[in-house]
Amino acid sequence: MTRQMIRTLKRSNPEVFAPGEDITLTFTPRLQLETLFVLNDAGRIVSTREPNPGPGPRFMLIRDRFACAWAVHADVSPSSAAVLDRLASEEPPTDEVRHEPVHATHYRGLIEGQVDFGPAFTFPGVLPMPVDIVPIATLAQLQHQFRGWTADELPERAPILALEQEGYPASVCFSARRSAVAAEAGVETAPRFRGRGLAGLVTAAWAQAIHASGRLAIYSTSWSNPASLAVARKLGLTVCASDWSLS
Repeated sequence: MTRQMIRTLKRSNPEVFAPGEDITLTFTPRLQLETLFVLNDAGRIVSTREPNPGPGPRFMLIRDRFACAWAVHADVSPSSAAVLDRLASEEPPTDEVRHEPVHATHYRGLIEGQVDFGPAFTFPGVLPMPVDIVPIATLAQLQHQFRGWTADELPERAPILALEQEGYPASVCFSARRSAVAAEAGVETAPRFRGRGLAGLVTAAWAQAIHASGRLAIYSTSWSNPASLAVARKLGLTVCASDWSLS
């Protein structure tokens, strides 16, 4: 993505871009937690931080080599939440991102649900520079290849960037979650264009746009999602944390 393209994105998406050209933020588990979820005054999860939000997990724990951050859903009983808080406060920071939390068995015993476990990544300063990126501003641009998008969510997903094939967007990267200081990537590639490396290129362009807005770009996935892990590997992303949740 060229500087001219970034300037064009700034003009078409002014609400996304803060003054400044360079990224100044550093990843922390707390920063990612507050980007992913809306928290109440007690620090409990109320919902996901996105258009048409979902309830979010019942418990979320994020660990990096320096710190841990966690939150319990507001619907969890006060007694169970107190135990979860105590156990999470005992979790040590770690750089062993494939290791489950120390108290994983206890968390499962307190809250029945599905475990989601995977790495979080940040982006390097130097990324591929695709030049044929197309900003998405209208629902009509997506409707040829993609389903499930609504017009009202587009402003909150911005920047939404695409690589075209055969005259239509074939792979798009967007802000799956975003806050004033960071954004998490979401990537979607039309089925017949998968396996061509498009997801990595469009994700790199999205990250550059987020960095140009003065925010931190984050990419997270599950250990059970090999295609998403392959995107991170091809882009040379830096593993920065381990995300573990119960839903």
